[in-house]
Amino acid sequence: MSIYDQHLDKNVANFAALTPVGFVERSAEVFGDLPAVVHGRRRYTWAQCRERSARLAAALQAAGVGRGSTVSTMLPNTPEMVEAHYAVPALGAVLNTLNTRLDGPLLAWQMAHCEASVLITDREFAPTVQLALRALREDHGRSIVVIDVCDSEYTGPGDRLGHLEYESWIAAHEPLARLEGPADEWDAIAVSYTSGTTGDPKGVVTHHRGAYLNAVCNAATWTMPHFPRYLWTLPMFHCNGWCFPWTVAMLGGTHVCLRRVEAQAILDAMRQHGVDHYCAAPIVHNLLIAAPAALREGITQKVRGMVAGAAPPAAMIEGMAKLGFDITHVYGLTEVYGPASVAVKRESWAQQSLSEQTRLNGRQGVRYALQDGMTVMDPETMAEVPADGQTMGEIMFRGNITMKGYLKNPAATDKAFAGGWFHTGDLAVMESDRYVKIKDRSKDIIISGGENISSLEVEDALYRHPAVLACAVVARPDPRWGETPVAYVETQPGASVTADELVAHCKTLLAGYKVPREIRFEPIPKTSTGKIQKFQLRERARSAQAID
Repeated sequence: MSIYDQHLDKNVANFAALTPVGFVERSAEVFGDLPAVVHGRRRYTWAQCRERSARLAAALQAAGVGRGSTVSTMLPNTPEMVEAHYAVPALGAVLNTLNTRLDGPLLAWQMAHCEASVLITDREFAPTVQLALRALREDHGRSIVVIDVCDSEYTGPGDRLGHLEYESWIAAHEPLARLEGPADEWDAIAVSYTSGTTGDPKGVVTHHRGAYLNAVCNAATWTMPHFPRYLWTLPMFHCNGWCFPWTVAMLGGTHVCLRRVEAQAILDAMRQHGVDHYCAAPIVHNLLIAAPAALREGITQKVRGMVAGAAPPAAMIEGMAKLGFDITHVYGLTEVYGPASVAVKRESWAQQSLSEQTRLNGRQGVRYALQDGMTVMDPETMAEVPADGQTMGEIMFRGNITMKGYLKNPAATDKAFAGGWFHTGDLAVMESDRYVKIKDRSKDIIISGGENISSLEVEDALYRHPAVLACAVVARPDPRWGETPVAYVETQPGASVTADELVAHCKTLLAGYKVPREIRFEPIPKTSTGKIQKFQLRERARSAQAID
């Protein structure tokens, strides 16, 4: 035993479990008079936000919620959703933020799978939640305590489904003396479900240590100052808002809530509240690019955006730069708490042409500072690929910003962690500076005549046409080539372009075999976070082939 192992034990004075809950207590203590939440007519300081969260925690505790319990939420980006991110983890309970676009049976399946005992739900979603509650009872034999949120900023239809109303419920409880968090930082903080496009969704279980570290990484990655004014364009139900509920708390910032993600609402909020930071999928950034210039008038502050959710088209990055918005590109998955790597901008890049800056910024980049490892490997041999920008492999992560595993699914957990790394399923190359560049999802690579075609490369070419608002490229079965690329396109409002014109445009940017053999002008299915659902498009392409 070393001398440094003697009489130098952990104790309450020198060791505390890492938990983002502590950020809320600090901001209430130090910045209690500063604004924490803005939502329509409602305003809360950090002292008030902390008190409301502590009242919610007390109310949940009285309802039997404690360590290991699960609390589900069906909420838009409102103060109640912020408070749930602070109150539920403070009890050692697990937060399950439900995707507000899902149908009733799937919501019921998820709540049953994670054994949720309480549901906090916004009145807007009453029709869907009513179906979910019925399915929960009839198909899963479970009951749940329902808390209705009657948001002051929502005036539409929607019945109350439970016996408790959020505001009166939390008002009836004295706030907890302190939002403590768990004794063990490895305790679960949240369970978030994957899309489940190839079977039942998987419940991704994350822990307090990872949430704490990723919240810190967000601030470090973005060099965020104290007191940011952060606009909630990203759904908080998605990977717990990429841990930004806790990042904003750490910095004593202001949550500017937003129920609807629309260009005018976003730009109005930026102008009215001096918003300087926001996160979104590429489709949301494209909304801002396509918005009339008049909507952007009066936004004089520097606005910084973070983009992820899919490999962003180069045209989107370039378009945002032309608007004067400073975009940082991050990459990740639910299993790594949202973003876990970043295309760190180097000063020398500013000397490059806008086109080259766009290329450099469009890469998935390097690991977050507190993520132990990120690389590109051959998944069969688990050998790292050379940093030559050509050899393709699979992106893999390991470290503190990686999930505990999949709930009740040890086989999937073991498969995901095979060889001591988390396997993302994303195919990429590593360039000479060790920045990673995604080429495609393994299931999205198109193999035509034995040649691999990156659907992302083809989409990048399409996005460079000014008439294209959104596009997706998938494989269509072909009797001669095996597969050929087919493109689905949505055009900019008021724009007009033909399929032949887009094909001619692509021929100026791509090798002939990569050019789409067919262009279809059809609505593109997307998730509520703006992620394009290519599995639906692949089904369309196969169905069309069968008809032909």
